[in-house]
Amino acid sequence: MGKFRVIDLRSGVIEPEHIIDARSPEEAAMLALGEKGIRGGQNKTRLFCRVYWVQDGQTSMVRLYRPLWDEVEAAPPPR
Repeated sequence: MGKFRVIDLRSGVIEPEHIIDARSPEEAAMLALGEKGIRGGQNKTRLFCRVYWVQDGQTSMVRLYRPLWDEVEAAPPPR
């Protein structure tokens, strides 16, 4: 388990960070913000957090995005 710093980007103002013990950046985001995230290659409008951690003296960061399938599941059924 490692310590992750989760930065909430869901509002216009960057929210305070959360320090979380987790096994992965995705788990840290879920624990801190209650939202499942996926890495890279997504539209900026789907970006909801950045997660930082330090390993072997190097700081790493990953951006997490809302998955597309969340919208598909939330969409009303076709008529």
